[in-house]
Amino acid sequence: MMLPAHTGKKGVLEVPSYRERVVQNPEILVGKPTIRGTRISVELVLAKLAQDLDLDDLFAAYPRLTREDVMACLDFARMRVAKTRRAKHPAPERETANAPAE
Repeated sequence: MMLPAHTGKKGVLEVPSYRERVVQNPEILVGKPTIRGTRISVELVLAKLAQDLDLDDLFAAYPRLTREDVMACLDFARMRVAKTRRAKHPAPERETANAPAE
C-alpha cells in the first residue's frame, strides 16, 4: 500500500502537519515523540518503515496506526532534519604552484 499524494490549492502537494498528530509528553515513553492517543513512537514507525515499506504489514502490526499518522511521522522527521545544522567541514588544502612534485 502506497501513500497517495494529495494536491491542494493550485495543484501544490500538501502534507498534513505533524503537529496535529505527533506529541511529546514526559509522562509517555519518557518524552519521546509519539502518535497522539497512543504509545506508538515516531522512532518505532520510522524503524518499521526502514525495515519494510509495506504499509499493510505496518497497519496489521499496529491497528491503531493510520495513513495520516505515518505521514505525520515522516513530516516530523523531515522537519527535524531540516532544522539540523550543517556540519562544518574544514576547507580543503590548496595546492601551491611552488609545491614539489611527488
